[in-house]
Amino acid sequence: MTKSKFPDHISDRILDLCTSSETVSSLLAKEPSRSPSDAWNQLSGRHALKKRSLGVNEEEKEEEKSFSGSEEDDSNGQGSTTCYKSPPTPPHSPRVAQEHLDRAAKCGKWGGKKPSELFLQIYHDALCTLDDDPLRGMVSPPLLGTCGTVPLTIISVIPDIARHMANLIYRAKHEIFLATNYWQSSVASTYLTNAIRDLNRRLASEAHLSSGVESQPQKNKIVLKVLYDRGTPKQLLSPHQIVSPDTYTDASTVGLPHPDDIPFIDMQVMNYHTPIVGTFHAKYMVVDRRVAVLQSNNIQDNDNLEMATHLEGPVVDSLWDMAMISWYKHLEPGMSCVNSPASEAWGKEKEVEETGVGQIERKVEVKRLAVTEEPPTTGTTTQPTVTPKVPRHTTEEPHYDASIAAEVARVQTSLASKRDPGRRVIETHLQAVTRLLNHTRNPNFTADPLAPDPVTNPNNKMTPYLFLPHHQASIQGQDQHPEAVPMALVNRAPYGLPNHSSVSNPQNAAWLSALRNAIHSVFIQTPTLNAAPLLPAILDACNRGVQVTCYVCLGYNDAGELLPHQNGHNEMIAHQLYSSLSLGTRQNLHYYWYVAKDQTKPLVQSKGLRSCHIKLMVVDGHVGIMGNGNQDTQSWFHSQEINVMIDSEEVCGTWMKGVMRNQNTAIYGALDKEKGMWVDAEGKEADGVIGVDPGGRMKRWAKGAVGAVKRVQGIGGF
Repeated sequence: MTKSKFPDHISDRILDLCTSSETVSSLLAKEPSRSPSDAWNQLSGRHALKKRSLGVNEEEKEEEKSFSGSEEDDSNGQGSTTCYKSPPTPPHSPRVAQEHLDRAAKCGKWGGKKPSELFLQIYHDALCTLDDDPLRGMVSPPLLGTCGTVPLTIISVIPDIARHMANLIYRAKHEIFLATNYWQSSVASTYLTNAIRDLNRRLASEAHLSSGVESQPQKNKIVLKVLYDRGTPKQLLSPHQIVSPDTYTDASTVGLPHPDDIPFIDMQVMNYHTPIVGTFHAKYMVVDRRVAVLQSNNIQDNDNLEMATHLEGPVVDSLWDMAMISWYKHLEPGMSCVNSPASEAWGKEKEVEETGVGQIERKVEVKRLAVTEEPPTTGTTTQPTVTPKVPRHTTEEPHYDASIAAEVARVQTSLASKRDPGRRVIETHLQAVTRLLNHTRNPNFTADPLAPDPVTNPNNKMTPYLFLPHHQASIQGQDQHPEAVPMALVNRAPYGLPNHSSVSNPQNAAWLSALRNAIHSVFIQTPTLNAAPLLPAILDACNRGVQVTCYVCLGYNDAGELLPHQNGHNEMIAHQLYSSLSLGTRQNLHYYWYVAKDQTKPLVQSKGLRSCHIKLMVVDGHVGIMGNGNQDTQSWFHSQEINVMIDSEEVCGTWMKGVMRNQNTAIYGALDKEKGMWVDAEGKEADGVIGVDPGGRMKRWAKGAVGAVKRVQGIGGF
């Protein structure tokens, strides 16, 4: 009998590590000159980090089991369905014993709010994977279980996420750590490079105001670390390569500022990839060790709808620690906030009032915007009070704001209906949505004439920025801070060998546990869905009566998913899932292709017009997992992924509200449950699809080779 790769209990070793006071961050604080890899080795008492960084982990070099979908045994060219019959379920019962949940609860600092049973069940199963190698979690064990708030969620195109990142960069006081899978010189990157240059100008201006003399670079500059993945042969020797200014300033590839152009900022850039296929797929930013953004998007221009969450509170320490571990090498210079953890400052700082930029912006920017100074402190707001004329933040004309509330006002106002002086409508909300979705890639693409314009239904208008003001520490009273909600990082470390051994890790265990322990519903949105361990878990949930909803992007990276051992493209998988269910249980699976807010049918991703790249799971309405990981073979078995799990009905409700109102998927994207495919009113498939049967093996592999080349070029589905 095959030994399960998913342990069923939290070992004493993991309990000791999780309840320890030592972390990579605390060791760096004691000795800032040491490298994060040295700190990890001291923490864990082993050299797992070095082995992992080289793409080699002896514990995972066991014989590869049947997690690949058995494509090599496929005799009919449609992929095997045998993987559905033997899901890699942990040996413990679906409802973990109470003592196991109590043990899991001890492995986190929850901020005074007790996690739900479902959250602890999932967290328990994630922790169980760490005994052989704690680095699978990509964060120091004491920081796995934590708490925090989510003041802002963005569900929109990349420029809207880049605008928020640019604001955070411009408002930085001490340090910035920015990580992405693929950085491409683009309009998206220009928002960020503009902000870096403008931050340098702001610092120069502040130095001049304080000294009264011509500004000179200050001794303690703002530290900026940039981490991305651009595969190079040098990474066969060392996955972590420091990038020279000549390389990262090349305008045709990366286009970051030259050090001479930003003398008040000390920037260091790293290229990180674990050969052969251990992609650094993470995408996040941590600023001043006080706020973090975890997102689905890379820094490039495309047609994707994406998702980002702004996090505050102790969870920021967890993400900062993870960033240090990912950097691996000596930090030159070291991080400015190494001795200033977010958990110690939680609730003690008021960001806007204390920062120099806040003082400047309060005098200038807020007056220009006429934004209500104090947003409401309870409830959800999507439209703070504003005057009609609010200039857009563009790469040609940046406008930085003093607060999230002002950012929300600026972005939401750009989608409002526009009228001329005679009160005639010159741009409807739907036309503004089309302009937003087109942004840099498709300036002349038009909305479907049948797409509904929610003129009479304000609750269905596209709302890119979803603001929970009472989650923001900076607007609380002097001695108050918002109530933090339980959170946990459920990550996976990179694994470079081209096999499927690396299946046991917190990310995968969390997703499987969520499906196994769900009582009512599971919602999944992902660009691709084909990971072999996931498919039987979906079927099992449907067979138990759980309502499983999957929003997937039609044709996303079809060519890449047709490579050997990738398990098939989205259409094939959807059809196989429906075919594997009985007529009765088929009603519990609700599969949709993504449909954009201004469209009435799915558009295949290869057209480059309207695609979706969101990675989200919401279980029973109150436990949500979002971040970097797709539900595909690459994310399940190889890439480094960072995800946050949150236990909050309010936050999950906000996420679901944004998902539903910012796309038309629920209205137009449903697959026919009997056919296992999408057809229009005339019974026709979407234009340009491959279909549920992609052809014979050689034909599929030829298409897959094209997809592989596109991924390396950064234009495939990542």
